[in-house]
Amino acid sequence: MTLHKRRRIYLMRHGSVTYFDASGKPHLPEQVPLNAQGRAQASAAGLVFAQENIRFDRVIVSGLPRTVETASRVLAETGQNIALEPWSALQEIKGGKLSSIPEDELNEAFLGAFDGVVAEHKRFLGGETIGQLLDRIYPEIDRLRADSSWDTVLLVLHGGVNRAILSYALTGQRLFLGNMAQTAGCINALDVGQAAHDWVVRIANFSPPSLLQGQSRSTTMETLLAQYRQFRT
Repeated sequence: MTLHKRRRIYLMRHGSVTYFDASGKPHLPEQVPLNAQGRAQASAAGLVFAQENIRFDRVIVSGLPRTVETASRVLAETGQNIALEPWSALQEIKGGKLSSIPEDELNEAFLGAFDGVVAEHKRFLGGETIGQLLDRIYPEIDRLRADSSWDTVLLVLHGGVNRAILSYALTGQRLFLGNMAQTAGCINALDVGQAAHDWVVRIANFSPPSLLQGQSRSTTMETLLAQYRQFRT
């Protein structure tokens, strides 16, 4: 019997960050570091990898500080000294200027891009469209798969980007499934074969600090919308 030879992608979302101050005023998303909870989440993920004796051939981040810090904390727990590779095309879907969004359009601006099967014309916070996000992400994933030099790779990216990759793996199509949760600091495991359609999703949204996510009922964007409304009012 011939077994498929597949390689493993561990896909993480960065740990928790504080996007808004106590009044709801937004921080620059390109600069925010992990908060205390995010640092704990990243270290907890690293401990899981260490306990399972997982060794990475490559570690790819988006280059934004929250992904760099998460990956660094994971590697600190595994004891591996691997240079991080920043792939800027894998940065999070880009929002527009929040203050320019009318009050009656806030719900759609915050939540519409992650609501079910999302049309490509949908914009995230008045900025980039889902189609533009897919245009960035898919070629990079194809490029990674075309490189035969690695067996196990860690990607530390973002909630929207991870959804794009998971949608690609699950459907084999140009599709964006917005309602897949990506908890801060979560781990996904995907196996890839040589054929373009050969994806196996092993684990999705595994959160080491909260295995059953018993306290999680709101989405990230619902929480952020509530925080931002404080600033608006």
